[in-house]
Amino acid sequence: MSDIKLHQSSKSAERHHMREDQIVTAYAKAWAYFDTHRTLVYGILAALALAVVGIIGYVMYLEQKEEQAQQLLAEPVQLYETGQFREALDGINNGVGLIAIAREYGNTDAGNLARFYAADALYQLGEYDQALEFFSRFDRDKNLLGASAIAGEAAVYENKGEFERAAELYQRAANYVENELTSPQYLFSAARAYEQAKRYDDALKVYETIGKRYPERVSQADLDLLIARVQAEQSNPS
Repeated sequence: MSDIKLHQSSKSAERHHMREDQIVTAYAKAWAYFDTHRTLVYGILAALALAVVGIIGYVMYLEQKEEQAQQLLAEPVQLYETGQFREALDGINNGVGLIAIAREYGNTDAGNLARFYAADALYQLGEYDQALEFFSRFDRDKNLLGASAIAGEAAVYENKGEFERAAELYQRAANYVENELTSPQYLFSAARAYEQAKRYDDALKVYETIGKRYPERVSQADLDLLIARVQAEQSNPS
């Protein structure tokens, strides 16, 4: 064997021993720390174990609550869909209504859905302030139901005579989730609210947006009539 190879072999063995020494030293330090802080380490491990158990227990608790809420929601939703809004809100025959479900199970999906139904039922009954409370507390996902909740808030403000706020929310609902059926409807509502607020320039912009984005949803002739009406209102403010 050449001197070069012997030298390389010696250096390799030296590096190997150094790594072993480092591992042993690190192990010894870790053991010494554990031995010195044994109570603390056991306490941390126990706390972690309790946290894991707690998380598992909470997840199981939520699943149980979700199942209960879904079962309770069936009857008031049926009442809501048949137009029995007060009965849906309060419950009948000792049943639980939408308001109680929303408050008791609000941290579940079914309880959150109860908020939406309760908000719309209250709106239908003309109880706008309470409807607004439930709409605003509804936890919105980025979907059509979330957009509908925003439009619900807009409708409340429109009925309360706060037309500028209503128009802004209708526009937000239209842009929240792009949909060729609901988005133009919300934009029409926004334009109407801007007209009621006498913000005619904004109403014209919304009508123009509808024509550009959804030409297949409204005829140009109908849009021209709407635009002409706004321009007439703009020229002859009451």
